[in-house]
Amino acid sequence: MDPVRNPYAPGAGQRPPELAGRGRELDVFDVVLERIARGRPERSLMLTGLRGVGKTVLLNTLRSEAINHLWGTGKIEARPDQSLRRPIAAALHMAVRELAPRHRAPDRIDAFLGVLKAFAQRSAPTGRGGAAPKLRDRWQPGIDVPASSGRADSGDIEIDLVELLSDAAAVATDVGTGIAIFIDEMQDVGAEDVSALCAACHELSQLGAPLIVVGAGLPHLPAVLSAAKSYSERLYRYQRIDRLDRIAADQALCAPAEREEVEYEQKALDLLYEKSGGYPYFVQAYGKATWDHAPRSPITAADVRVAAPEAEAELAVGFFGSRFERATPAEREYMRAMATLALVDGEEDSRDDMDAAVPTAEIARALGRKPASLSPARDALIKKGLIYSGERGTVAFTVPHFGRYLRTQPA
Repeated sequence: MDPVRNPYAPGAGQRPPELAGRGRELDVFDVVLERIARGRPERSLMLTGLRGVGKTVLLNTLRSEAINHLWGTGKIEARPDQSLRRPIAAALHMAVRELAPRHRAPDRIDAFLGVLKAFAQRSAPTGRGGAAPKLRDRWQPGIDVPASSGRADSGDIEIDLVELLSDAAAVATDVGTGIAIFIDEMQDVGAEDVSALCAACHELSQLGAPLIVVGAGLPHLPAVLSAAKSYSERLYRYQRIDRLDRIAADQALCAPAEREEVEYEQKALDLLYEKSGGYPYFVQAYGKATWDHAPRSPITAADVRVAAPEAEAELAVGFFGSRFERATPAEREYMRAMATLALVDGEEDSRDDMDAAVPTAEIARALGRKPASLSPARDALIKKGLIYSGERGTVAFTVPHFGRYLRTQPA
């Protein structure tokens, strides 16, 4: 098989050649766009799921759909300990620039840009004791108009964000379209900024304004939003992004291969689904390795078995190992205990191979420690995005098959 023609793409956020199994999510978003175009009220969207299920790919696809509907769009990736002001100002600047050529009143655009500049210049609050802000929190937008005064510049992020998004929505209304802000890794938005974002979305929803936020994050994102504002459970439309079912996984492999006039034997597809578990990133990784090792079409189960060690070695380094290396010795000890306790009835579950959520009290007992003494390790792992707490008193891995990986590593 010609490796140059290999159609598979196991890259972070890289769109696969066949976006299989996401038709429902695309249909829902199309309905949202159409309803807003007709002046109907709609909620912002939140996509949640483990790493490797394709949240970023789907987020980018939804953005493309919004652009096709002539919406103004902007995208940001949240980072821990970074204020939301700077990235959301840049995202809105991009969105309004897309709408500006179609606006009949340039003065209205300039007025909004003045508000945006004022908001952006407040993105560098002084630290404790009046310390100067960090360089990363300073942003001078390329906006020629002077900053306005008295709008979105109070220094209170909740007040300012409500005013800024309301003004951006008014610009979209003038053009007869909408604005969508896409936020990846949304669980990393700080508590104060999450609260402000929820308040802004609440205000926009009540006004029926044509501006929505589309967020993507780990499974505990709903809990993060709920902790910020109790009404967030009703404020957003939540969509859990999971692994592909068998039909969709086969489509993700077969459709690109057919375009290259290559086929799979049924047993090869059976084995590929068993190996990948249906997780989109793993489907692409095993598909790419199998293609490179297969001598000819049709691809057989023997080809998959030969290629599997290479795919697993690549995943061990790039997908699992890079995350494991970020953990301290104490955090690794915590995760190893999790991996052991996550086994179903003490054995690998070949049908599912999902690591179950583990009570934190059991982890403490397994390590012979008091639960409170393990809180720093647990909190650090959550902050690093390696584990999450879906329910009070339990933790689970954010990365599928991570427990299996840890159980194969020497202590």
